[in-house]
Amino acid sequence: MNEQRVRWDDLQIVLAIAETGSLSGAGRRLRTSHATVYRRLADMEQRLGVALFHRTRSGYVQTTAGEDLAAAAARVDVEVKGAERRLAGQDLKLSGTIRVTTTDTLYAGLLSPILAGFRQQFPDIELELVISNQLHSLSRREADVAIRPTRKPPETLVGRRVGDIIQAVYGQAEQWRAATFPLPPDALSGAQWIGPDPYMGDVALENWMAVSNRRSNTHYRLDSILAIQQAVRDGAGVAALPCYLAEGDDRLLRLTTPIRELTTELWLLTHPDFRRVARMRQFMDYVATAARDGWFAHSA
Repeated sequence: MNEQRVRWDDLQIVLAIAETGSLSGAGRRLRTSHATVYRRLADMEQRLGVALFHRTRSGYVQTTAGEDLAAAAARVDVEVKGAERRLAGQDLKLSGTIRVTTTDTLYAGLLSPILAGFRQQFPDIELELVISNQLHSLSRREADVAIRPTRKPPETLVGRRVGDIIQAVYGQAEQWRAATFPLPPDALSGAQWIGPDPYMGDVALENWMAVSNRRSNTHYRLDSILAIQQAVRDGAGVAALPCYLAEGDDRLLRLTTPIRELTTELWLLTHPDFRRVARMRQFMDYVATAARDGWFAHSA
């Protein structure tokens, strides 16, 4: 293998295919087309005179040469991303782009108006939102800032706790208007419950639903909090929902006091190298203040 012919964009292609196992997955990661990845891989293998991947029915599997090049690519990627973060840390201007990852529920119930206000106040700062329930790597710059509910933020990140996310049981307002509130959660054990699909991965909610007769009376499960909210609005049953999402919904009624076992913390997190980036610092200050002065100031 002639190492002088290996370029950084070659290494990016190899690393993306090795980590995703497919050309389409590599294309999504690199924000390019399946055809472009195929063409660049074929060109690279021809130039290097060696096969880097075996094409199998289940995906692309690295050859020995591919493993060696992917390992080198991973090491270079760590160095390049680290250099990017260090350079970004020297940026003192209130301009540029911030890539933010958060959940669909937080965005719909809390963050959308806050981020709209930030854009109005700081029009030279562009926002890119990654709405996903999956964690994105801040060290690899898949995102710059994470806004997440967590009881234990990663030790490799820095940030601040914005407040507590509380949850309670909600029902359709039309069905429950005549009831006396608040009801103890156990009083609803015989109700029809709407619960989380196991693939949603909310262990605390799953454990809480297992108490009393809640799980046995759960015959409707969804893998999205927003979908559960809609099902409650339509009268399909009762469910535990974040109060920041449900309190402003006039088709819902809070039936219980907050559920202590489901309380978690909302964190704003970033990589340590971004602590002195002016736009990141301004963004985190703005979001934390707006959330505390807004919902979290009266969410008990």
